[in-house]
Amino acid sequence: MYIGSTGERGLHHLVYEVVDNSVDEALAGECDRIDVTLLPDGGVRVRDNGRGIPVDEVASEGRPAVEVVLTMLHAGGKFGGGGYKVSGGLHGVGVSVVNALSERLHVAIRREGHLWTQSYSLGVPDAPLAKGGPVEESGTPITFWASTEIFETTDYSFETLSNRFREMAFLNRGLTIVLRDERPSAPEASAHDEIAAVDSAGDPGPTEVTYRYDGGLVDYVNHLGARKDPVHRTIISFEAEDPSVEGGLSLDIAMQWNTGFTESVHTFANTINTHEGGTHEEGFRAALTGLVNRFAREWGVLREKEANLTGDDVREGLTAIVSIKLAEPQFEGQTKTKLGNTEAKSFTQRLVNDRLGEWFEKNPGEGKDIARKAMSAAVARMAARKARDAARSRKGLLGGGSLPGKLADCQSTNPEECELFIVEGDSAGGPAKQGRDQKTQA
Repeated sequence: MYIGSTGERGLHHLVYEVVDNSVDEALAGECDRIDVTLLPDGGVRVRDNGRGIPVDEVASEGRPAVEVVLTMLHAGGKFGGGGYKVSGGLHGVGVSVVNALSERLHVAIRREGHLWTQSYSLGVPDAPLAKGGPVEESGTPITFWASTEIFETTDYSFETLSNRFREMAFLNRGLTIVLRDERPSAPEASAHDEIAAVDSAGDPGPTEVTYRYDGGLVDYVNHLGARKDPVHRTIISFEAEDPSVEGGLSLDIAMQWNTGFTESVHTFANTINTHEGGTHEEGFRAALTGLVNRFAREWGVLREKEANLTGDDVREGLTAIVSIKLAEPQFEGQTKTKLGNTEAKSFTQRLVNDRLGEWFEKNPGEGKDIARKAMSAAVARMAARKARDAARSRKGLLGGGSLPGKLADCQSTNPEECELFIVEGDSAGGPAKQGRDQKTQA
């Protein structure tokens, strides 16, 4: 039911769906903190300081908006054009799927000065929405308990959730995400995590980590390249919006080359990790390859008669984050791993050409270092290809039937059983070739 599986992956998607709703509030500028708590009884509570889910009655349904959101697919603020400009969430089905797959779900909305509560069992309301006493703050805590009959396991991985929330904090500059584990067997926080709670007696308390990155994608690139030697010290970053696209389109990119040999390019669409790439990645790669080739020739790093650098040459040692946000993302596949919007490719390609081109013009020293890095990758690639071709065709002194001149190879490659005959002249070579053992004698 839209979550991919009933195993551990699907279980964690329940948490992501609820958190994605809170991130939507952050993208709309209405929320700057999200707290996620793993409860001792196996439940999960997600709370934000946003506006709170609407509680007014939906005329066409005759029910409060929160009940419609929690029980109907595609009924949230992200659908219908009047809600969020952009949103994440697994195919936009939102918390309705979480509700349907949970033994229990409880929502406590703080909105318009009052507390509103309602509980559900497997997606069915236990009672009508209840209006409580006055409150000052706003936001929506949602607590749910995944069904043990539907899911193979209901044991959440702190590490899996922590990694995802760190990623989300990087992608949403200034957003604070707190993950707290109150389960009896809560793991210790890793050394790289920001907070590990300790009670007044000095005993370890519930594990808690907090993520907030005011540098956004620049901090993300710094994090990924912490143990790598950079080719250029400055992290290249730029962002822009395209108001001509209906609903808006924005793009944020950060990148840095290092002396390593592996490519680390991560792409996102509305904070969803697009593992299979898509049009935004295609535009990024095309612009990057063309731009580095153009400047490499202008700087004399790549000579006139030399072949262009390939995309792999250019991206060797590159760490980059490409994050695009758009109103109507078109994802290919049920797990949202490839973006299909054509406008994303053209906008990304145009932005990289303009902004990275400007950076190269203003920073020719570092730009040449990048071009030389790509050139060294090309030299290594061509050398590897020559060695591979030589090994496949068995050319040279260890070669096979296509040896140069009048040399003749043997079939065996075991030096312990092979013999090499050296003869003088064709008169001696002819009989030797005819009388030799072709398996072991060359």
